[in-house]
Amino acid sequence: MLLTNETDLILNKNQLAEIFYSGCKTSQSVGVESEKLLVYKNSYRAVKYEDVVKVLSYFDENKWQKIYDNNDLMGLKSDWGVITLEPGSQVEISLKPFESLDKISEKLLEFYSELSLCAQKIGAIVLDSAIQPVSTFEDIKIIPKKRYEYMTKYLPLKGLTPFVMMRETAGIQSNFDYKSEEDAIRKLSLALKMSPIISAIYSNSPIRANKNTGYKSFRANSWLNVDEDRCGFISQKLFDKSQHFTFMDYVEILLDIPMIFVQRGNTCLGTTQTFREFMQKGLMGMPAKMGDWLTHISLFFPDVRLKSYVEVRNHDAQNPMMTLSVPAFWKGIMYNEEAISEIEKILDKFTYEDFINLRKDAPIQAINAKLGNYEIIDFVKEFFDISYASLKANKLAEEKYLEPVYEFISLKSVPADDLIKQHC
Repeated sequence: MLLTNETDLILNKNQLAEIFYSGCKTSQSVGVESEKLLVYKNSYRAVKYEDVVKVLSYFDENKWQKIYDNNDLMGLKSDWGVITLEPGSQVEISLKPFESLDKISEKLLEFYSELSLCAQKIGAIVLDSAIQPVSTFEDIKIIPKKRYEYMTKYLPLKGLTPFVMMRETAGIQSNFDYKSEEDAIRKLSLALKMSPIISAIYSNSPIRANKNTGYKSFRANSWLNVDEDRCGFISQKLFDKSQHFTFMDYVEILLDIPMIFVQRGNTCLGTTQTFREFMQKGLMGMPAKMGDWLTHISLFFPDVRLKSYVEVRNHDAQNPMMTLSVPAFWKGIMYNEEAISEIEKILDKFTYEDFINLRKDAPIQAINAKLGNYEIIDFVKEFFDISYASLKANKLAEEKYLEPVYEFISLKSVPADDLIKQHC
């Protein structure tokens, strides 16, 4: 029998795939994680951790319960969501999954409103963009959380811009259920192929250190230089329909990635062991447990990630209405077999190298980048039309959440273009 408790010892590799098999379900829920940047109103510099803690303390105590880590306030929780702090004091809301986009809209807008009101009490505002416009990582202290301390030590050994990603940027993620292993892998593969195309239309981080960087999404660019072992497209096999990719293939990839740290209660030890080596040898007398595996999974950062759901990760933070369009778009695709098949037919003719090249070019050129010989603006329009038709067929009026994106598509522009104009 496979063990799933965090304290259970890992006795064989089959246990490691259990979290993915446990995710198989017939529901069609949508999860959303939205990060927000806070800046002081008078200077547009990043709000310090101590002041972000004050902002959290102003949230309605009748609705939110405080979360502490070693006596440091690190977040809040309610019956419908959890607020946490990212490494550079970004404020993130993780909603519990809902099947209704209207319910997601209600809860997200409620959070944004309260965050904005509480930020005003310290002379701060909440940005709708995805990177700090004035402060850079040198000016932004990492919050007092052990996992971020070890990431700060490890990631600079692997890439050039991990501190930009960790401390300066904010994004949006959306999560989706799967029915079976086959369904999960199909959605993972499709979302990986679509990711650089869709992230391009959401490009919203061109201004950094009070300068136009030349990138439409400097946030997406920063992810290209974090750690190639744990970021990107996972496996070339996912881009080749003739290849059979499984949950165990995903496990095997994760087994050969360095762990960064092992945590037992308040004790945290840094390590460069792969998880495979940790299973074989342990660390300082500590054997591998299922909780270690769950942590390791969370330290894998591909553009689309597999947990007990499919997590689509690579979108720049947006204004509230554009934020709502992210889960709406993906819902229209992920829960419609016809929509999935239609997009697969469009993308099947492109090679793995085509997608690699697009992933590198899209942060600079956004929708003017090319997939093969095609400008991706045409794919963006086609994919949103497919999602729109899918949502409309559900007769829940959820297609309305895509309307803000169509305004950009009609102008052949992205949110970053508006920021660049304002900066000029």
